[in-house]
Amino acid sequence: MATQTMATTDQQTRVDDVMRDLEALGSEQTARTYRRHDVTGSVFGVSYADFGKLKKRLKTNHALARDLWFTGNHDARVLATMVADPSAAIGAELEGWLRDLDSYVLTGAIAGVAAQHPDAVALAERWIADPSEWVACTGWNVVANLALARPDLPDAYFILLLAQVERQVHAERNRVRYAMNEVLIATGVRNPALRELAAAAARRVGKVHVDHGDTGCKTTDAVPYIEKVWSRRAAQAHAGASGLLARPNIATVSSRSAARAK
Repeated sequence: MATQTMATTDQQTRVDDVMRDLEALGSEQTARTYRRHDVTGSVFGVSYADFGKLKKRLKTNHALARDLWFTGNHDARVLATMVADPSAAIGAELEGWLRDLDSYVLTGAIAGVAAQHPDAVALAERWIADPSEWVACTGWNVVANLALARPDLPDAYFILLLAQVERQVHAERNRVRYAMNEVLIATGVRNPALRELAAAAARRVGKVHVDHGDTGCKTTDAVPYIEKVWSRRAAQAHAGASGLLARPNIATVSSRSAARAK
């Protein structure tokens, strides 16, 4: 019992230390930006550059992630998704995190964890059918992450979901429309076969309208973005054939969403 108490005390001390670090790194200017993106409650205003440094220092620590999430502070919850261990999380736990949300901002971050979960496909399928806007948005963000990071999944899985996006996107809720548009993009850059199918679906869908509120964010036009990624890959392949360093440059939903939230 004494050993367990000591471990609990040490963990609480570490959470308190991290919370102090987050508060020290916060700025009111960044906090105002987050609030314009509908973040409510406690927020320090930590930049994503500083989140990256903290993630590198803290490494993966799921116990810490749980404790950070339970603080209710926005910055702590962002960091929680960065240090969480997807293999240690259970579906019910991630769903509990989703039910805590009162805005869209953390949906992409939770999706990034869920997409690495062993039951990612099942979670995505359940969440995209959920009546909650934030849960459904997260589900579609998981699909987009799977399109980018899971070459083992059959293309048929994404083809079926492309058809669902095409049927439903304009009738969906605001942030669900945004996430569905991300699925069009992610599927279109997955491989050459899906490139044409996703681009054709995006053309039939047309402009996806999303209300971004009091922010400078815009909804990416899927077709031009898909073609831009493939053009960049072709240029890199040519540079590689010429003996130049051609490092892959694959756009990810999570990184693009994080950049927009700065």
